[in-house]
Amino acid sequence: MSFVNLNPVGFQNVNITDKFWSSRIETIRNVTAWTCINQCESTHRIDNFRRAAGWQPGGHEGIYFDDSDVYKVLEGAAYVLMGGADKKLEAKVDEIIDAICAAQQEDGYLYTFYILNTPELRWTDMNRHEAYCLGHMVEGALAYVQATGKDKWLKAAVRAVEQMMRVNGPEGQHWVTGHQEIEMALIKLYRYTGEKKYLEYVQWLVEERGHGHLRSESYKGIFGRTDYCQDDLPVRELQRVTGHAVRAMYYYSAVTDLAAILGEQSLDAAMQRLWANVVPANLYLTGGIGQSAHNEGFTRDWSLPNLTAYCETCASIGMAFWNQRMNFTHGESRYADLVEREIYNGILSGISLSGDLFFYDNPLATAGTYHRRSWFGCSCCPTNVIRFIPSVGGYVFATSGEDIYLNQFIQSESVVPTAAGDVGISMRTAYPWEETVEITITRCEGSRTLRVRKPGWCTHARLMQNGAAVEKLSSGYYVCTVREGDTLSYTMEMPVVRVHADERVEEDRERVAVMRGPVVYCAEQVDNPGYAPEYFHAFKNLSKDTELTAAFEPELLGGVVTISGEGIKLVPYYAWDNREPGAMAVWLLEN
Repeated sequence: MSFVNLNPVGFQNVNITDKFWSSRIETIRNVTAWTCINQCESTHRIDNFRRAAGWQPGGHEGIYFDDSDVYKVLEGAAYVLMGGADKKLEAKVDEIIDAICAAQQEDGYLYTFYILNTPELRWTDMNRHEAYCLGHMVEGALAYVQATGKDKWLKAAVRAVEQMMRVNGPEGQHWVTGHQEIEMALIKLYRYTGEKKYLEYVQWLVEERGHGHLRSESYKGIFGRTDYCQDDLPVRELQRVTGHAVRAMYYYSAVTDLAAILGEQSLDAAMQRLWANVVPANLYLTGGIGQSAHNEGFTRDWSLPNLTAYCETCASIGMAFWNQRMNFTHGESRYADLVEREIYNGILSGISLSGDLFFYDNPLATAGTYHRRSWFGCSCCPTNVIRFIPSVGGYVFATSGEDIYLNQFIQSESVVPTAAGDVGISMRTAYPWEETVEITITRCEGSRTLRVRKPGWCTHARLMQNGAAVEKLSSGYYVCTVREGDTLSYTMEMPVVRVHADERVEEDRERVAVMRGPVVYCAEQVDNPGYAPEYFHAFKNLSKDTELTAAFEPELLGGVVTISGEGIKLVPYYAWDNREPGAMAVWLLEN
């Protein structure tokens, strides 16, 4: 398969103006960022750096990889700052960065667990997440220098990378990253600096896997199995998804990047095989992946339990990362479809509307005993959401030469850089609630090819350009030539749709779920009283004959379209558990 290799359009180029996303980004700025910073303070995650720097007494507190939470919070804060100045937030970030840099050792090493405990054991245990934390530091530092121009943290991150490369590499010892992440980060560093050595190091890390190099004193039981961290086979021989879902997604994201950069068909073929195994045999309707809490990951094909579904928020974010890269590699809409599925369902469910409560796992049914929490011992999910939502504008556009790909429909004013110059695009829409998107080309020298995604969920769509229908479809995109002043009206019909699972999914036989557009719906007990919570997942009121109607309720759950029929009311899955506690179900018995 040929490589299209689209170029991302950064979210800095996309000024989001709709209520749906702009309100959430402001909530991250005003609530979530400070919630996460305060939690990192109260749990001593930041103090670990101060102690490693010798600024205060005390040893390491918390989980060994807690450094990563601090780095992710700062990355999210950087994205917030790219969207608008915030002197108080920037000052706090600078203060934390000072502590991080002061904790760095003379040779560049920076990982507080070993610095404060057993420095002689550095780089001896592949499960201790040194490289994972380093990857998040690199991503955070890159975001911060782009947001503020301040490069102190990035210089420290580069020194730490160089230290790792000296110890673990072709001239040092074998190394398999127990939790992948550094691979994605180093590709970002390569693209930012142009330094090929970082790309070559990613190649080396990828090639290390699957050859028996994994070693760890801390791996026990299932966590010691090589398939748990995708180390069971060399990358080109991988046939199916295994193990920890987040590790898998981060690994596949990096390999997809690598395949595109190198133009290597064998790497791409492996990613295509794995994608075809995830979709649909290991994919929940909400976009969630990872069926089991036991290994935080995959079990067996077509086993998709609802009450015990794990579907870690981080794994949904990882799916968005991977599918965006697959879309960039091949220019096919089916990958952007999955990004959309994650955005409006699997990811958004991970955070409350108030911005200060979080889901780690996201079941598709509950008897009313599971609720969002303010923090977790392992708080990777809250600190991942904080960096994803402010960057959602980066999923809207991509380019290839002079061509523009419109992947996600968010009201915005954008400047899209192409090989022939910048193009201004204004988008007006109340998506995902309304089915119409109005697009105006506000600035363009000459002409450009615009490719507008036709969502996989959409049976009937109509794109009109200056009053004339656009008919050409290629790889799931409507294709048209646009010039300055052109207007396009795009309608994607959004009927209420009943969804039935593949017959191989035993848990969903004789059940039905409901979608409208990209949004998955659920029944909550607060709207549907009369059923005991423990039997709510056996909710029987959705008859095949029940007529379902959609209505926008501006005062409910921040403004949502609800779906109602005789004896039943459904709300968007992402918004559940924001009112009275109670039971919930996505898949309903159909009678």
